[in-house]
This record gives sequence, C-alpha cells and structure tokens, in this order.
Amino acid sequence: MKKSRFTDEQIVATLRESETGTTTAELCRKYGISNNTLYI
Repeated sequence: MKKSRFTDEQIVATLRESETGTTTAELCRKYGISNNTLYI
C-alpha cells in the first residue's frame, strides 16, 4: 500500500478549513495540493 504524503491531522485540518468558507483554489495553493486531490 502506498504511503500518504499527508498525515491524518493535515487532512482533517484542511477539510475543516474548507468548511469555514475558504475556496478550494486558496486551499490548494496554501497546502500545495491539486484540485483533484481536494475534491470537496
């Protein structure tokens, strides 16, 4: 099984931040992930 680049804590923090109204594009730039990775 492939190891994830992000820890569970990082993933949860990103999802919680997305719930506060931050746009997907801003989150992707901030955390260095692609739009496809952050499919909300």
